Amino acid sequence: MRHEIKVVAPVLFLLAMALSAGAQVVTSVSGESWLAHLHRSFDETSMGKSSGAYGPAAPMPSDWPLPIPALQLSNKFTGQNTILYGSDLYRFKCQGCHGASGTGAPPEINSVIDPVRATSASMYIERMKKVGMDVTSKEATPLAKQANVMLLGRLHQGGTDMPSPNPNLTDAEVRSLFAYLRQLAGIPGAEKQQVAVVEPALRVGEHIVKSTCHICHASVGPNPSPRELEAQIPPLSSLTLRLGLNEFVSKVTVGAAVFEGSPAIPFRGRMPVFTYLTPDEAADAYLYLSLYPPH
Repeated sequence: MRHEIKVVAPVLFLLAMALSAGAQVVTSVSGESWLAHLHRSFDETSMGKSSGAYGPAAPMPSDWPLPIPALQLSNKFTGQNTILYGSDLYRFKCQGCHGASGTGAPPEINSVIDPVRATSASMYIERMKKVGMDVTSKEATPLAKQANVMLLGRLHQGGTDMPSPNPNLTDAEVRSLFAYLRQLAGIPGAEKQQVAVVEPALRVGEHIVKSTCHICHASVGPNPSPRELEAQIPPLSSLTLRLGLNEFVSKVTVGAAVFEGSPAIPFRGRMPVFTYLTPDEAADAYLYLSLYPPH
């Protein structure tokens, strides 16, 4: 733990200096989890029903003790700005629910592919031809524009069962994410529309915490004991108290067993393992939670 404090303290200082120099405004995460907002338990979700597929299995007793992997952060992890693309924003904000391919987990979570393809007049015409309908470009273009407006509105405001994109996306972030969604949907030429966005490390952490972690974790609340973890999800406000930087990064990117009972028995917890996040990105989330305590 002492080693981890030595790592975190100077980085927090650098990030605080960056903020005082006029970096992008970052705010704390607040409020109930999105699952609570939907009045749905974790076990009722697609993620909960298939949680075993989201990380490694529980270790065998012969594997005890369980070493925590050494913390491996890049030399760039000093609070410097990061160049993000639409694919990165998709990972932070969308992939946890819609998956890497955008197909979602029907019927609970819809695919993003068809709504995105509807924004392309040429793909709309092609789809209509497959069902035996001839549609002209003059007819398809206004429909595609309408779909485009609706999809952009969804990215800005969220939906009934989709959380609002908190933190609110900037226009540059929306253009970048939308370009990647079009590329994911296979719209010709979309790969040439990618937009680079420069983000401070704390903004990266804010994206991850508010759009991925906050789906399941409430901002604040009772801090469950190790024996209660199987039935309760700890609040975001407790994570930096329960875990050091190394433990947090390892749990998010590699996974960790949960111990229960006496003698302690390891089992695979419900916490998904986000293998598509880098150690630097997971550390950004930890530092964000440390510098901007949830409320």
